[in-house]
Amino acid sequence: MAARTIIIDHGSGFLKAGLSGWNEPQMVFPSIVNYVPCRENPGPSYAQRRVSLGIDICHPDTFSYPIQRGRILNWEGVEHIWSFVLERHRREHEDFPVMVTESPLKEPADRRKTLEIMFELQDVPSILLADQLEMSLYASGLLTGVVVDSGYGLTRVQPFHLGRPLRPSGKTLEFAGQDLTAYLFRSLFKEDCNRHNLFQLETVATTQMSKCYVPQNLAEALDFRQSLPSGSDENNTYQLPDGTPVELTPMQRLAPEMFFSPQVFDLQGPSISQAVVDAILACEAAVHPLLTSHVMACGGNTLYPGFTKRLYKELIADHFSSTKATMWVGSNRNFSVWLGASVVAHLSSYKSEWMTKEEYEESQRL
Repeated sequence: MAARTIIIDHGSGFLKAGLSGWNEPQMVFPSIVNYVPCRENPGPSYAQRRVSLGIDICHPDTFSYPIQRGRILNWEGVEHIWSFVLERHRREHEDFPVMVTESPLKEPADRRKTLEIMFELQDVPSILLADQLEMSLYASGLLTGVVVDSGYGLTRVQPFHLGRPLRPSGKTLEFAGQDLTAYLFRSLFKEDCNRHNLFQLETVATTQMSKCYVPQNLAEALDFRQSLPSGSDENNTYQLPDGTPVELTPMQRLAPEMFFSPQVFDLQGPSISQAVVDAILACEAAVHPLLTSHVMACGGNTLYPGFTKRLYKELIADHFSSTKATMWVGSNRNFSVWLGASVVAHLSSYKSEWMTKEEYEESQRL
């Protein structure tokens, strides 16, 4: 096995990439591409454009997310991002194998397309496609427990026993970070809401990262925030482009409540805590205590202040009060998938899961 592996964890919102063996990915950037008209290219209309990474500040209305809700919708964009990552890493590590994490929602056709891009276009020597939730489990150092992963596009809950997913019990909720972002856009900018406006993008991102938190009790938190005199909390404002300060409403500050009370935000489905309870109860009763005592929170949304405390509180409130419930949280839990892949890349038990370019070419001839 190679001394180093290039690991790519490509989520709906962000891509994390780097060499195995590190404590965190060396590259982290938004999973965004933009298309700018390119008059130099003759031919059909689709050729008269240039794809590049990120947001073009001169053409902010041209960006998009090639992966949405864990599903790849734009393979050209994904290929461009992977090409950029591999080019950066292969300047010094030309023949390193590649490990790509994948969503449990990925279809067989998506796997075939991934192999085609990596072997035929990127010429990688070997590849391992790894389940994202399984990688999060390995990042915790555990083999049994419940992985609760809430990222930009999806919130997923998956029980594991001795390293194997208990498949029928897994839950996928189609509300996640992008729904919180959408709520703040609508709430902050009303009818002027424009997802491609750079000022609005920055305001929403800053609000999410530095001002939002999960209350332990929504009603009490609302009462407290509404009782505060105007201007008493410096962290409760943002500025318009002309410098005018605007105060955030209580619900804007408490927007991550969405994960625990989706119906308040007109979202379908159970809360994240209910999804965890349902997933555990769907497993055999004999493993309930083991699963409940190893609940692993990962993904960017779990970094909101109060998130893991609220989740623990709701788990023991009604369902598992007689069982010792334990939350496992790491400081780099937004990188859990990548970190787990970094561990798995060098496990001999996964050696048979790798596919070499020779094996791929042979399979294509059959």
